[in-house]
Formats: sequence, C-alpha cells, structure tokens
Amino acid sequence: MKRTRLFSGFLTVILLLCSLLPALAGQAGSRGATVLFTHDLHSHFLPQTEEDGGESGGYARLKTALDRERAIHPDALTVDGGDFSIGSLIQTLYTTQGAELRTMGALGYDAAAVGNHEFDHTGAGFAAMLNAVSASGDRIPALLMANYRPAADNPNKLDIQRAMAACGVRDWMLLERGGVTFGIFGLMGVDSDACAPSSGFVLEDMAASAQRCVDALKGEGAQFIICLSHSGTNEKQKLSEDEQLAKKVSGIDLIVSGHTHSTLTEPIVVGDTYIVSSGPYCENLGSITFEWTGDGEKRLTDYHLTPIDETLPEDGEITAMVERWKGLVGGTYLGRYGLTYDEVLTRTAFDLPTPRSGVQEGSALGELVADSFLWATQNLEADAPDVPTVTVTADGVLRAPLRSGEITASMAFDVLSMGVGSDGTSGFPLVGVYLTGKELKAAAEVDASVTPLMPAAQLYMAGLDYSFNTHRMFFNRVTDIQLAQRVDFMHSASVTMPDGTQALPTGGDHVFYEDLEDDQLYRVVTGMYSAQMLGTVKSKSMGLLSLEPKMADGSPVDDFEACILRDENGNEIKEWYALAAYLQTFGEEGVPSRYARPDGRKDVSRSWNPIELVKSPSWITLAALAVLIAAAALAVFLVRWVHYARKRRRYGKGTRW
Repeated sequence: MKRTRLFSGFLTVILLLCSLLPALAGQAGSRGATVLFTHDLHSHFLPQTEEDGGESGGYARLKTALDRERAIHPDALTVDGGDFSIGSLIQTLYTTQGAELRTMGALGYDAAAVGNHEFDHTGAGFAAMLNAVSASGDRIPALLMANYRPAADNPNKLDIQRAMAACGVRDWMLLERGGVTFGIFGLMGVDSDACAPSSGFVLEDMAASAQRCVDALKGEGAQFIICLSHSGTNEKQKLSEDEQLAKKVSGIDLIVSGHTHSTLTEPIVVGDTYIVSSGPYCENLGSITFEWTGDGEKRLTDYHLTPIDETLPEDGEITAMVERWKGLVGGTYLGRYGLTYDEVLTRTAFDLPTPRSGVQEGSALGELVADSFLWATQNLEADAPDVPTVTVTADGVLRAPLRSGEITASMAFDVLSMGVGSDGTSGFPLVGVYLTGKELKAAAEVDASVTPLMPAAQLYMAGLDYSFNTHRMFFNRVTDIQLAQRVDFMHSASVTMPDGTQALPTGGDHVFYEDLEDDQLYRVVTGMYSAQMLGTVKSKSMGLLSLEPKMADGSPVDDFEACILRDENGNEIKEWYALAAYLQTFGEEGVPSRYARPDGRKDVSRSWNPIELVKSPSWITLAALAVLIAAAALAVFLVRWVHYARKRRRYGKGTRW
C-alpha cells in the first residue's frame, strides 16, 4: 500500500514537470528589457509648488522613485532625452561646476542626449561645462549626440572638440545589461536646432544619422536599439519629428522623445518603434518594459509614469548634494545682487499662473513681468532717456508660475530663467531699442495674428493698450491701439505729466492715453531673446508685417549688446532681477490685488458682429473682400448661365434670360 502511494506521488510529480516543460522552455528562451526615462529636466533640482497645493519634481524624490523601480527591475537602464539644464538658479553653476550632469551621475543615469538649452551659454559654454565635469572626476551619464557638430567656421571649434573628447561625448554606445546588448544613440531635432541660434553647431540630417547609428550598432551586436531624441512629438503629424523619424528609419526599438515637453500616458507606436515621453521638469519618471519570446517577437509588458510628488520621501545623499549646490549659488551668482537663494521678496494671496499656450487672452503674470521691466527703466537703469517707453515680454520666456504664498529670489529667477548675457552669466539682459508708431501697431498685430501659428509669440506689454478681434482677417485684427503710460503714484515721489507738468502723489494707479504717431520713434524695452526675434517678424508674417529695431537716432541696430540696459555700476540689468527687485517693492503688503487677473490692457474680442469684423479695414482686408465679392459675382454668373443653358436645351434657341 505504501509502495503504491509512493509510486502515485512520483508519477504525479513527473506529470506536473512534463506539463511545465513548455512554459519553462519558453521562459528560458525569452529575454526582457526595462528602460527608465526622463527628459527636459531643466535644472529642476528642487520641488515646485503645484496649483492644488501639492509639489512636483525634485531630484531627491526622483532618486527614491528610481531606487524603487530598480528594486523591481535590477537590470533597468536609466536615460534622459536632453535639456537637462536651464530652469533654476542652480543653472548658474553650469559652466563652472556642471551641477546638472554630476547630479545625474549620482542619480545613476546611464546615458543622456544633448538638447538645445545645453547651448544657451553658446558652444564655448557647453565646452566649459564639459571641462568642469571632467575636472571633478565625478561619474556622469554618457552624452550622446550623433548629428550635431561644431561648425567649420566656429572660432572655438578645436577647444569644443577637445572638451567633447575628454568628456566622452560620442554618437552612440553599446551597453550590456541583464544579458541584453543595448545600442543607444542621441539626436538633435530640427526645431531644437532652431532654438539654439548661438550654439555655433551645425545640424546633420536626422534620418540619415539615425540609420547610420542603427546599422553600426546592429553590426556590433546590439539587440535593442534606443534613440534619445531631442526632437519631440506633435498632434500634427507633419510637425511630429519623432514620428516622422520612426517612419523613415528601420530598426529603432524605442525613442525617448524630448523637447516638446509632451506627456504620453501611452506610447505612440509607429511600425515596430515605440515613442515615449514622461513630461518636463521632473514631473514624472517613465518606465517601459519589453519581453521577447523565444521566436523573437517583441511584446510590451508594462508602461507607466510615476509622479514625482510629496508622497515620495527624499533621498538623503541627493538632498545634501542639492544643498551644496544652493550654497555655491548664494556665494557666487547671487552675491552680486545682495540676495540669497531662499530669501523672501514678498508674498502673494493668489496664484499667478503661466499663460495658457495658444489661448489668446491677457495674463496677469505677463503683465506683472512687463510692468517690472518698465519699473526697472525708471529705477534701475542709469541715464535712462526720458521718452515714452513700451515694455514687452513673450509667452515663450515665461517659464514658471508664482504660486500663492511667499515669493523667494529663486522663484523670481525661475519665471525668467532662460539665456545668458554678454557678461557670460545666466539670465537674458534687458535691451532698449526704438520702433516707429507704425511698427508698434505691427507688434500688436504679431500678438493678434501670429500667436495662433506660433503660441510662444504671444505678447504682454506695459505702456501700450490695444484691442483685437480673433475672427478678423489675419494681419488686420487690431481694432484700437494707444500709448498708455501708467503711473503708480504709490511708488513715485512725483510724476511728469504728458504736458510736462509735475504731479504730486495722490495714491493709486493713473493712466495717460496718447495716440501713436506712425513716424515717431518710441522706446521699446524687452529681453535680449525677444529683441533678437523682432527682426524675424517679416518672415513669420509672409512679408506683410515688418519690425526693424533701431537706435535712438533711427539707424538700424547692428549689435544688440550695445542696447543692453545697465545700472549705475555698469552691470547688465537681467530680466529676472527686474522682476525680483519690483516684487521687493511690494514688501509685507504683498503683490497688489490688481494682478489677481488681467487688467484689460489687452482686450481680446471673439465677436462675429459684421460691423466689428470689417471696420477700419487695411488693404489686406479690402483685397480679401474684393476677392470674396468677385467670387460671389462669378458664382451668381455661373448659376445663371447654367440655368439659361438648361432652358435653351429645353425650349430652343429663342429663349431669353
């Protein structure tokens, strides 16, 4: 009896093993790969306050999320799609410390693409950053850049090439992890290159460069090909560079897509290529896992985005590293301004959000920034000319909101964190140029007509009030415009009135309106980037609008550096510092309630009232109306002719109209 039981048990085990053999064989023949990814980190070392009161981002919390994913997938790769720099005060250490790459090394990144903002300090600044990183001896991710080279006429070409070689910048790399050989390469996109006009680099064809890398990597035995692309996706297929890349190039398994700040909750699949994006500013950590069966079939088994928020504890090592960077910023860059990283400038009882992209409306944050530029011309600029002045900022340079609560120096910097000045330090300087009244009207028309085509061109001004209707003819949408010199008597000892008399403070805001004279020159103050873009208006408007920045004597601007606003010590007045200093004037009372919402200086109408649509027509509208009338007349003629022809066929040639 006992032997019978033993035999039955043995037989059961044998049968069970036989039933599992196919599964075990399949498992033995399969392999998997997990890739953790980010892009567009933009120096967001520290968490940012969200609209709902929560927090988002921060590298110490990102490290916790990475550790948790790696515990589940020990062989996971960690990669980044570029634009890891420019976006917070710690970026001011970019050329001297390379804080971004060194922190990414501590976070365990394996590879990263190079984005357009890595060249905000020009190609020479990029090289200085690489040299600083090399000198530190710290571990950093491999930098991959297959289609971006120093231009032949770049005077710093050899120095840049030496720095790239010393830091190991290359086209592609092989990496073996968990029994899988990964091939990884990096690309710069067409729009990304256009956003780096001072790089001193030239762009090679994306598709050709990608196919070259894929072929080389496969020739070296790569089993899984990853493209780290700083090109981006778009709802419009023709503008979705990474989707176009996937269609043109065979052999790419995964594209980590940066530049457009997209957040893809599901991958975009083009053929056998998966395209993923996790969103900007360290908001999420992306994770994607594939499995290959024994017959070589690739299968997606998991894709998810992990929010980097206040629910995640902060890693102590990364926290200490970030605090060290903050201390260096305070002792170097901020020292010249007499500020510290977390110094409270004022407070606000309401949110000042960044503008809604592509939505034509006023923005309280945009108006606050424009007002701060105007205040800076009156209070910080040495020898400012006593002339009517209009100040301008654009949607594309407003990079962060101001949330309710305390506003610190670092928060003011975050709003206007782009660029570098002629002094080699972070932050675009303010510049002053001159435009005619006719050109100021064209600038308002840029806001009204170009914004739908290029949302970053949406403008916010101080010193100019205007109205437009979004349904009017392109380049004839502005219906009313006036010089509007606002005077805040609360911050002025006395004010020069339009008639030249002096007015004593009475409290509150006052606005003096004046019609623009087409041929008169008016001073326009804006940031360096926006000033340089003024000359591109003609091409963006198909030649229908033209703005030519001028000097005070009416001659064209040859060098914008000659137009930089400077203080009494000769220092550049940075965009961000104009905002910070203006905020400081509000003190403990906080940001005035007038900034709780747009004040109407830009009046946007969406009326279909026929009178409003055609009043004050320009030649563009008149020409369009003439074409419409001609088309309508032709249509009536054709209808009547067809009707007449039918009657002739039915009743004979004697029929008259």
